[in-house]
Amino acid sequence: MNDKLETIGTFITSNRASLDQESKSSAGDKHETGRAMLHLEMEKAARQLSETLKMKEILQKIDLGQVSEKVKLGSLIETDQGNFFLSVSIGPLKIEDKTYFAVSTDSPVGRLLLGKETGACVEIGSRKFNVLNIQ
Repeated sequence: MNDKLETIGTFITSNRASLDQESKSSAGDKHETGRAMLHLEMEKAARQLSETLKMKEILQKIDLGQVSEKVKLGSLIETDQGNFFLSVSIGPLKIEDKTYFAVSTDSPVGRLLLGKETGACVEIGSRKFNVLNIQ
């Protein structure tokens, strides 16, 4: 996560330098097009930075030592249709020889699983997920 933050920061700094360089140029329409493209790239990088910082903040709130009977942020959920880690949406993770799909509380699956207990059934589209275990 810190590597991603550093990469985005370096990209923003580099684009600022390029933008300053473009400001000193006076090539007319080509100059304006270059500046506009740099601004778009800067906006994109700023969004990525914001999203990454939000993800980092969510991950810092997870207390893996706290066990709960209900699904909460940081829970490992085993279902008959697959396993989930309620955290941030980053895809599959391998934990103790099992694959868990890291999903956020804002995702459709995450919203439905949040607060459920072992034995609960969650329906997503035409698929039913039976909660077998919560850690």
